[in-house]
Parts: sequence; C-alpha cells; structure tokens
Amino acid sequence: MRKNRIYYLDNNATTRVADEVYEAMLPFFGNLYGNPSSMHHFGGQVQKYINESREKLAALLGASSQEIIFTSCGSESDSTAIWSALRVCPEKKHIVTTRVEHPAVLSLAKHLEKIGYEVTYLPVDNDGNIDLDELRNSIREDTAIVSVMWANNETGVICPVEEAAEITKSKGAIFHTDAVQAAGKVPINMANSAIDMLSVSGHKFHAPKGVGALYVRKSVPFSPLIIGGHQENGRRAGTENVPYIVGLGKAAELAAKNIETENSKVSKLRDKLENGILKKIDNARINGKRDKRTPNTTNVSFKYVEGESILIMLSEENIAVSTGSACSSGSMEPSHVLLAMNVPKEYVHGSIRFSLSVYNTEEEVDYVLDKLTAVIKRLRDMSPFSDEKSAFGNEVHH
Repeated sequence: MRKNRIYYLDNNATTRVADEVYEAMLPFFGNLYGNPSSMHHFGGQVQKYINESREKLAALLGASSQEIIFTSCGSESDSTAIWSALRVCPEKKHIVTTRVEHPAVLSLAKHLEKIGYEVTYLPVDNDGNIDLDELRNSIREDTAIVSVMWANNETGVICPVEEAAEITKSKGAIFHTDAVQAAGKVPINMANSAIDMLSVSGHKFHAPKGVGALYVRKSVPFSPLIIGGHQENGRRAGTENVPYIVGLGKAAELAAKNIETENSKVSKLRDKLENGILKKIDNARINGKRDKRTPNTTNVSFKYVEGESILIMLSEENIAVSTGSACSSGSMEPSHVLLAMNVPKEYVHGSIRFSLSVYNTEEEVDYVLDKLTAVIKRLRDMSPFSDEKSAFGNEVHH
C-alpha cells in the first residue's frame, strides 16, 4: 500500500484540485461549452458563471468584482501589472522591487534594465524581510512602480506589504504585490488597503493550473498587456477559459469559507514537522521567523549536505518536496532568496522547502520525519566534508 502512496509536501509548487472544484468545472467541458461572448443564449448563458466566479474571488480578496481581471497565471498577472504601470507613466523609468521576488518579477526586472529602465533591488535582513525606511528612501520622483511580494514562495516569509503600499502611495508611485502564495492562506482585505494591484494564481489554492487573476484598484490607471477583443471589459483580450475560471471561483469560495480552520490545522502540522526536525536532526536551521510566515511553509537547511540529494532520496520514499521555487528548480545555483538572507554557505546548499495543505495528515508528517532523519544521517555519513558522523545528538541550531 505505502509504495503506491505519495506523501505530498510541495504545495507551494502546486496543489491538488479540490473535489468540489473539479465537480464545478465538469459541466463546462460538456453541455455548457458555449462562447460567453456569443450573442445567442446558448453562449451568453455561460457569462453568468464567469460573473459569479469574479464575485467569489473578489470576496476572498475583499475587493469589488469590477476590480478583478482573469488571467492565465500568476506570471501573466505580474507582467501585466508592471508593464501597465510603465505604460501609464511613460516618463517614469525607475522600478523598485526586492532581491527575493519570484522569477516572474525578477526576470522581467532584468529584462527592463536591458531596455533602458533602472531597477532598485531592496535587500532583506536575515529573517527575509525588507527595511521600510530603505524602501521609503528608494522611491524617487521617476519611480513608476514598487513591486513587493506578499509571501515568499521559498520561505513563506510574510512581507509588510500594507505598510509598504502606504509608503509608496505617499510618494506618488503605483504599488503591486505578488500575492500568489498569500491568497487563501492569509486574510486579505483590499477595501482597507493602499495596494493598487495584486496577483493571484489558482493552482496555489486548489484550483487548476492555467488560471489566475489580477486585482486592479478602480482608481488606478491601467493599460492591458494583451490587446484584441473586448473580454474582461477590454482589459485582457482572448476568449475566456470558462471551466478554469469557474474552478478558480469555486476554489476562492472554499478558501474564504475555510481559511481560519484550514490555517489552524495546517499550521499545527507545520509546527509538528519543524519541531520534529529540530529535535531529531542536529545542525538544522529554520529559515525565517515562525510568526512571520505563511502557516503552511517551512524552509529548512541541513549542514554539509546537498538539497538535491535530499530531494532525490526522499522521492525514492514517495515523498515530494522542493529545493525552492518550482520555476527555478532546474538550476544548480543556490537559492537567491537564501543568499539574500545571508544563510551560511555550509547550510545554503542543503535547503529543503516543505509546504503543506489541508489534505496532509499527522501520520504523513510522522512518516516524513522518520524518512528524513534516515536520509540526512546517510548523506552525512557519505559526505567527505562533514564532521557530523554522529549528527543526531541533543544540540539544536536554528
């Protein structure tokens, strides 16, 4: 039985589609296949389901439904937000972001530098957070946009985006946050926020891959990334991906309903995992303060072992984890996030991200702890660099 079971602790990479989401999507692969832009009733009847999904996502974000633009993913939402700010403020050639953003933002920032824009990359402290005074001093008269992620995808560290948005607004620039890892995990209320634009991705909270959204505050000028038809009130052309939009709406409805109970359960499992690691395995450290992280994420570094080796050996035990962002996991370079946090070099290569969901159980955490302990011991016994041949004593480093 166990050989066929997957112990999935890589939910920041993607989540399973909730059963309720799957069921909600099915009719739109069958009888309700009409184009919502069609004039006839067969197609037009589908539009009401898009409207309902928009309302459900808006409710999760504490926003108005008119402020929601459906996209294909978080990366498209990030690009749309940043390019829009640059187009509506063509005289402004400066951007502020951080060194720990997702590649969806950092890669675009690097591209923009090549075509004449100037980018300020804010550093973070050892806990992975920015200095708000440094942010304030970095915003200039020619700053078009500040983009700071709400929750880091590798560590779960929550950034003070509400405060950052207030500072940015006082300086006359547009503020965007990549909230892909925050939506559905932490409370969000855009009605009481200075945030101008916010990105989400459905497959991070039990909707399917291939659908996302961008929140744009009503008062914020906007320029679309994709030009063509009239869809999304002229803000994002292309025939709507109806089944996936319906799935995103249902996932948002579930997340809004269950966020408190899910977080209490998931955070308990995460704490059990962290405490077990620190108790059983010496020379391990947690990256990021526990009280300033999303409830499902822990990033752990193990001294003198390679994260890729840990991942492969855990995979052989049917345990799915990550060494960092799924969008950069093909690289053998150490995590740019952990380097920015000044994680010591003897730890930084041995980092693993565990990210849980409501579908995980205590039995699964116990299984992972048992297998992980054995894997780290085996790798350290094999390592020519390790002096930790008896690396399972009582001393704890974190």
